[in-house]
Amino acid sequence: MSLWGGIFQHHRREASDATRRTYARFEIAHTIVDFGAALCFIIGSIMFFSDDWQTPATWFFTIGSFLFAAKPTLKLWREIKLYRMGKTETLAERIG
Repeated sequence: MSLWGGIFQHHRREASDATRRTYARFEIAHTIVDFGAALCFIIGSIMFFSDDWQTPATWFFTIGSFLFAAKPTLKLWREIKLYRMGKTETLAERIG
């Protein structure tokens, strides 16, 4: 099975204690990034009410945009890691 056919499989999340911990860690990171992005956009929006604060507001929007871009990156990274963890466990079973 190719990588693209093997990722985003829900059963990988529950395959072992290690995969459950990995999934939980990535979910926490995803949630932190989500809150960070939202906070940047809220602060940037408030700053745009003043002409004097438009440059820092633009930076908050830029940072928030990068954080929003990090969300799908984290999900893909998580799924590839879970896929590889499953391959390692299968190999260990064949050896043992």
